[in-house]
Amino acid sequence: MSSQRRVTGLRKKLAMVLAIAFILLMWQIAAWSLPSFLMPGVPSVVVRLWEEVQSNNFRLALYGSLYRLGLGYGSALLLGIGFGLVGAVLFFFREVLKSAIVILQSIPSIAWVPLFLILMGFGNLPMVVVVAIAAFFPAALSVMNATESVQQVHVSAARVMGASRVGLLRRVYLPAVMPELITGAQLAFGNAWRALISAEMLVGFGKGLGRTLAYSGETADMVGVMANILTIAILAALIDQVILEKLKHRLLRYQYV
Repeated sequence: MSSQRRVTGLRKKLAMVLAIAFILLMWQIAAWSLPSFLMPGVPSVVVRLWEEVQSNNFRLALYGSLYRLGLGYGSALLLGIGFGLVGAVLFFFREVLKSAIVILQSIPSIAWVPLFLILMGFGNLPMVVVVAIAAFFPAALSVMNATESVQQVHVSAARVMGASRVGLLRRVYLPAVMPELITGAQLAFGNAWRALISAEMLVGFGKGLGRTLAYSGETADMVGVMANILTIAILAALIDQVILEKLKHRLLRYQYV
């Protein structure tokens, strides 16, 4: 992709700042238009958030959510990439898996929660599984779709040189699908994060950002609700735009020179 088509560096940071400013402005306009007990303003929410960040309950909730996210999202990436690459050399398996994903991904992630609560009981496991399911579909699909675009001349050349199926996956398919793999990982993170917060709100087990948000809503604490929403948005942006973007630049650095 040419540099003319990609916004990088200072312009990208400026775009992010303008987007944040626009969101905060719309929020504050809504706060001016509605009673404070329905829509608190940005300053009061920021003050509450600063107080919450310094509390032990916030740290426990943050740790609980990140722990579940790490287990579910990490498992989904490993399985999604693995199954996607296997589909590159086992064509019938790829078609079966793609058909299953097309059917199952239409089910909202939160719809799985009651089933897994009955099967697994209350605890972290049902929420981790829901997160893994939500992230698995885009991760696997992105890799499988990318393997279909790998040039057959490269595959044939590797086979002529004696490459096994494992060698094909490691030396031909994996490097070729890396850009789509990173994009799929970012899409999978969005799915995983939304599924995690929804599951924590519904399950009501242990500490978590979703559970804290649900409790604020149950007690009609609108400042707490908006503070938790702001926390969830900030964390998602940091993980996606800092951690995953830096990983993307490192793995695909040849595209950013």
